[in-house]
Amino acid sequence: MKLKAISLFTGIGGLDFGFEAAGFETRVALDFDETACATLRLNRNWPVLEGPIAAISSETILATAGLKPGEADILIGGPPCQPFSKSGYWARGDSRRLSDPRADTLVEYLRVLRDTRPKTFLLENVPGLAYRGKSEGIETLQAGIEEINRDLGTDYVLECRALNAVDYGVPQLRERVFIVGSRDGRSFRFPSPTHFRSGSLEALAGKDRHRTAWDAFADLDSIKDKSALRVKGKWADLLPSIPEGQNYLWHTDRGGGAALFGWRRRYWNFLLKLAKDKPSWTIQAQPGPATGPFHWENRRLSQEELCRLQTFPDGLRFNCNHAEIQKMVGNAVPSALAESLAREIAAQFFGINGALDTSTLAPSAQESFPPPERRLPVPKKFLHLAHSDSAHPGTGLGRGAAYREREAA
Repeated sequence: MKLKAISLFTGIGGLDFGFEAAGFETRVALDFDETACATLRLNRNWPVLEGPIAAISSETILATAGLKPGEADILIGGPPCQPFSKSGYWARGDSRRLSDPRADTLVEYLRVLRDTRPKTFLLENVPGLAYRGKSEGIETLQAGIEEINRDLGTDYVLECRALNAVDYGVPQLRERVFIVGSRDGRSFRFPSPTHFRSGSLEALAGKDRHRTAWDAFADLDSIKDKSALRVKGKWADLLPSIPEGQNYLWHTDRGGGAALFGWRRRYWNFLLKLAKDKPSWTIQAQPGPATGPFHWENRRLSQEELCRLQTFPDGLRFNCNHAEIQKMVGNAVPSALAESLAREIAAQFFGINGALDTSTLAPSAQESFPPPERRLPVPKKFLHLAHSDSAHPGTGLGRGAAYREREAA
């Protein structure tokens, strides 16, 4: 019998695919994005509620899931990364604010938690949720849980940890914060890393190494028509002159190419290119024309490649354009990381022990990597930029800071 999950802010289903692999069943999924909901329906038979969470009652969520309060085994979801400015609601003990349609997504998550009373819950968010000095989100969640416990007699206890997906078999550097709680007060022990940096003591001792982009792509069919993945924009023709695993910093006076840019004058992912023997950098949801990571073939990543880097199950279908696919994929939780967490939750809270050290959605390690692609010369049209910019002067001293200072004056 599968464990029963209620899924909020489901998106394309990154969390759900991982929980599915660990033996959970999504009894209801909720999201406001029309394209994400259509994609969910295209790929799974989960009941999907479409619309803003504030407009969907907890009674509707339970009825759609075929559950009563207290019957769900877990509530999962990653509220969108918005400022957590409603902590005052909980500090004042005003529980009526939970059902206020103007409340933010974190408060809505708490509202559904209160009304559905699942045996466990998992909340995912960006690392900023737990930054020191900017902990309004954690404080809101902690205060909300304490009030739920006082009102309902539950004993939810929070455990919080920042995890990097690459340490759990995902071929992508992607850090997220996870908060897990159990209704009966048991603490959760987060899974230890299962994969380690190549060349580290752990990898040299025989433990699994980090997975790379080539591990993810090796068995994919070659793309016959790459025209739809062509890089466009002002800098497109410069990309072939950058080696695998490098970005625009290659073309600075501290890199190995032409000094076309000032050191650290651009964002890290500007003209960033994957390397076969390294994990991918974080996939962006809404990249600009020069925002990577790009494929080592000097093109954008295909939908299959994007899904592989997020360790989604193979065979997902889409009925939307590439930009919409990238947005959904870039906003998702890597499924192999979700699977590692789900297996631990199943073992620790429900006594269901599987192969906890094996992630079925993580790619296998390849025995070797093909050689790097040949790098092309810098096109002549960019050579006039040589030595035209200086290195970044330091934190708070760059052009953006100067502009903001002038605007404030």
